[in-house]
Amino acid sequence: MSPIHLENVADTVIRQVLSRLPSTIREKAGGCPVVVEWIERAAAEDPELPEDLLGLFEGCAFGEPHDEHPASLPRIRLFLDNIWEHAGRDRQAFREELRITLLHEIGHYLGLDEAQVQALGLA
Repeated sequence: MSPIHLENVADTVIRQVLSRLPSTIREKAGGCPVVVEWIERAAAEDPELPEDLLGLFEGCAFGEPHDEHPASLPRIRLFLDNIWEHAGRDRQAFREELRITLLHEIGHYLGLDEAQVQALGLA
């Protein structure tokens, strides 16, 4: 699938996932932008990123105090090329893995640690 097509599918999945969240979670998650990226480009800017990273929550979690410094502002990054490869280059598996990865990172934004996110089946 071409990068543009992956981005279009991702945009659709992201909108669907966010729209289907319970209203209280959707309102909280609305404060955390979701961006789609390519790991090669992201790793060029930040060599510390693992090559197999699917998603990443950065910044302060919901309810934590933060200033306007860019590093403290929350965001979720989804690495489409890695999700595509992880899904075996299967479109339906890509959609499902994208959904799970997004929900996983939303869990981190809401303050859940890795064990709590895994307990919800989002790992």
